[in-house]
Formats: sequence, C-alpha cells, structure tokens
Amino acid sequence: MNYNIALLRGDGIGPEIVDSAVRVLHAIGQKYGHSFICTPYLIGGAAIDAVGEPLPKDTVDGCLNSDSVLLGAVGGPKWDTLPGSLRPEKALLGIRAALGLFTNLRPARLYPALKDACPLRESVASSGFDIMIVRELTGGIYFGDRGYREGKYGEEAYDTECYSRFEIERIARVAFETAKKRGNKVTSIDKANVLETSRLWRRTVHEIAEEYEGVECVDMLVDNAAMQLVKNPAQFDVIVTSNMFGDILSDEASQITGSIGMLPSASRNETSRGLYEPIHGSAPDIAGKGIANPIATILSAAMMLRHSFSLAAEADAIENAVDSALNAGLRTADIAEKGASWLSTTEMTDEIIKRL
Repeated sequence: MNYNIALLRGDGIGPEIVDSAVRVLHAIGQKYGHSFICTPYLIGGAAIDAVGEPLPKDTVDGCLNSDSVLLGAVGGPKWDTLPGSLRPEKALLGIRAALGLFTNLRPARLYPALKDACPLRESVASSGFDIMIVRELTGGIYFGDRGYREGKYGEEAYDTECYSRFEIERIARVAFETAKKRGNKVTSIDKANVLETSRLWRRTVHEIAEEYEGVECVDMLVDNAAMQLVKNPAQFDVIVTSNMFGDILSDEASQITGSIGMLPSASRNETSRGLYEPIHGSAPDIAGKGIANPIATILSAAMMLRHSFSLAAEADAIENAVDSALNAGLRTADIAEKGASWLSTTEMTDEIIKRL
C-alpha cells in the first residue's frame, strides 16, 4: 500500500522530531511492505519567514490532498511580537478548521519504566494509569465571537463560548466508541453548575450515553476533575470535554506522566484523514542540539497508522519498540535521571528502529 503524508515540520525542534518519525515510518514500511510518500509544507514561524503568513494556501491544499498529516511544533520567541492574526499559533487553529478536525485524542499513559519520574506520590504512581482524553477541537470559546468594546469600566475584551447540540453529539459518540474499545467508562467534564453551554453539554452527553449500554457515564465538574487527576488518575478511562477545558486538563495529565516529551496526539474528522502531532511545544532553546525527545512524535506516527490507515499491527510494532527501548533503560535527556547517561535524538530513534 502507498500512503501520502503531508509533513508540517514547523519550528524549533519540529524538523528534528518529524524527521525521526519519518525514519521510523520508512522502517516499518520496509518491514510490512508499505510505501510512505512524505511531502513537506510550510507552517508557523517557518512559513512567516518564507512567505509572510503562518498558514499558506499551498499548505492547506497539500494537507487536503494527502492521506494524513504529521506535524512537529510551531512558535517561538522570534515571532512573539507579531499581531495575533500573524502569530505561528494561528496556523494551528486554521489547519484544524480547514481539515474539519473536531476531535482531539490525547492519551496520557504512565509507562512502568518511567514511574519514578511521575511527580505524584509513590502509592499513586505505582498503580499506574492509562487515560484517553477526547477533546472537542473546533467549537467553544476558541472559535466564538470575540472583540473589544466600551464597557462599564472603560475598554474591555470579550470571548464567547458557544456549543451546538450537533457538536456535542458527535464528540460524545467518539468518546463512547473509544471507551467500548478500552475500559467502558466515560467521564464527561463540564461546568454545569455555572455555564449554560455546560448544561446543554451534560444533557446531550446523557442522551448519547443511552445508546451505549454497558458503558458507564460519569459527570464531573472541571475544577474537581483538575484535582482528581492528581489525586487518583487511575479512576479515569476516557475523558470527554470541551475545547478549552480539554486544552487545560490534557496538559495537566501530560505532566503527571513524567515527561511531556512522551505523549502523542491525534486530531480527527469524519474521514480517515487526521493530523498527528506531539503535545509538546517547539522548544527553541534546544533546537539543533540533537537532544530533543522524538518519542512523542514517533508515537504520533503510530497513532496515524492505527487511526487513519487501519494498520494496527504496524502501530503495535512501533509502540512495542518504544516500550522495549524504555524497559532497557534507554533515555533521552529529558527523561534521564540526574547524572545518568542519555541518548541523542538520532540515537534514540536508531534504538527504536532496531527493536521494530
């Protein structure tokens, strides 16, 4: 099989980690008889420097004409003084909207080999956890009406939260379908004691839950959820929540795994095409030094194989190779214990490829 992948390397360490993932894809292709045709396109600060805008039309067209998209990271201090419409991060919202990516799947798993890096107390870390956060990605306050106006105390800014029943229904179905393949439990997170959008969210999720006999549905207020993630993360299987709440909680969940450099993500629409990226940023302070952790991007490529191309065995092979490398004590700088030896970006990629 031949697969066309749009590569959005982006900024900072983005090119290094994407190139590592591409090496793994080509290696798995050789093993299983697939061909991955990878075409690079500009995005973020690199696009601003080259053509004056963060998301060129050629990039959008290239992504729409691909089978799937692999993204590195965007942004950096170099572009922080630009107006909001020209910031590298604007490209992320733009590409999600252009591809209709309404679902973000973000796993947060504590690897047994890394439990000592978990900041939680030992009794919590030793039990481990494996959470899938299902975040709504194209609605809510990030895409609502916004602006400036004259208010009671002079100039004020406003951002509007808005959700339709349709948007909630489709993300809820993704969560329940995901839970059926895991632990049969969905925790729906909202702020229904205060927000009308959350009241509609809760009511709609309950209606969808009736279609999924055997899948438990639990409601939780977002402030309680933030506490429960650090108190008892093992209680969660699948979490479904809104755009802004998901943005915050998924970052919190990433920190309790021990390293943000370990976690992949998938952004999906109704088609097989998706956008796959590590959850960490561009880390411009370490760009070009060869010390970035490529594992999150490599695991994002594995998610692409599983969710966009239905290549479960190939995805398993990559994930098992990562497990094997970690269990052998191999570490990059960000996950190595103080004073211990560690591998460069390229060396860790080499070791993962050896274990495919």
